[in-house]
Amino acid sequence: MTADDEETPSDTTTARIGRQVMRTLGTPTKLFKVKVHPVGGDRYRVNVLVGPDHASARITDSFFLTADGKGNITSSSPEIVRQY
Repeated sequence: MTADDEETPSDTTTARIGRQVMRTLGTPTKLFKVKVHPVGGDRYRVNVLVGPDHASARITDSFFLTADGKGNITSSSPEIVRQY
């Protein structure tokens, strides 16, 4: 575990998943938000939104993931690859 991965009391599984996705994907220009939605059990959907504000943000990347109890990604569809 690196210093970046140390958990804090406010750390949540979904926040950890979002950080891992962005660390692997890179940061798109005009990143607005990364939304991590629990789908059920150990499955999640992650949407990366870009745009200047909530009204005009659009999804540029979307992934279905599985993660362990600590929020470590174990699989992704499609595979997360660096794009930015």
